[in-house]
Amino acid sequence: MPDPVIPAGVREPRGPFRRLAVAMAGLLALLVYGTAGYMLLERYSFLDALFMTVITVSTVGFEEVHRLDAAGEEFTISVIAFGVIGFLYTFGVLVELLSSGEWQRHRRVRRVQRQLDDLRDHVIVCGYGRTGRQAVFELTQSQQQFVVIEWNPDGLASVEQDRVLHVLGDASSDEVLERAGIRRARALISAVDSDERNVYIVLTARTLRPDLYIVARSSHPDSAEKLRRAGADRVVSPYTLSGRRMAALAMQPAVVDTFDLLVGGADTSMRVEELVVGADAGRRLTALDLRRSGAVLLALRSGDGALRVGPGDAEALRPDDIVVAMGTRDQLTALAATLGPAPARH
Repeated sequence: MPDPVIPAGVREPRGPFRRLAVAMAGLLALLVYGTAGYMLLERYSFLDALFMTVITVSTVGFEEVHRLDAAGEEFTISVIAFGVIGFLYTFGVLVELLSSGEWQRHRRVRRVQRQLDDLRDHVIVCGYGRTGRQAVFELTQSQQQFVVIEWNPDGLASVEQDRVLHVLGDASSDEVLERAGIRRARALISAVDSDERNVYIVLTARTLRPDLYIVARSSHPDSAEKLRRAGADRVVSPYTLSGRRMAALAMQPAVVDTFDLLVGGADTSMRVEELVVGADAGRRLTALDLRRSGAVLLALRSGDGALRVGPGDAEALRPDDIVVAMGTRDQLTALAATLGPAPARH
């Protein structure tokens, strides 16, 4: 699992760091004030004036560069006063920064931001309720990179408990989706509890990435068509799916158990995966060539969406065709090597 994230998402803390910046700016201004004052009042050179200011502010105790007149002494008193105030303020800010844990929090934020910046070909999961949490579990089982977007307090408590990489914010916000790396993502799952929010999320994501593959949750049948019009490639109703699964378990439990075993089951000796035919491989491969890897070809889907189940040995493959195959990890690895480098799918 990714490193733990901070409760406030990935925005850097501003309070103590901003005060520290103000303190440092104040000390710099004091150096300018003292240097300019000694140059004007005592006719010191720049280096002598700077040296005098530094030893005065730091209370080192060296002798003054040249003997001061009354105006110089009064000015030195003001430099000392401002210096003591400035150093006390800076020291207080540093103590607060270290004792409050802000520095450690800042380091965690930077680490999380680097993780987000490094994400490529990942899945964005919007919402960490029951549906989103199960989606994250399945992605973890498949070793697929992901990031969660959440702002609901209950969801945040769960995402922090599970130590899941996440971004705090509204998933329908352009800024939040950009922080989650939508430009580099392979897919987005909109699994929040509100159909209205799901529509907004899908609309925003589709605007930012017209080619992104989007799966959305629909709690009500009337919302499914709205989500499709908003840009969702697939719409899933948890209630419809659970009803179908219960009926299938009642009538054909062995079939359901078999599919559960192959897709995300505990037994990882056999798996079902989809692979994309590379541009070069598609000009010379047939289904028979793929079967030599030992994997079982379940189906082929062409670029126009046509699905051929159990393709014959002479079936020719074309670039961008999707191969659905079953086999061991070694067999599927050999099959992927036969297909060649896959083009970008989304």
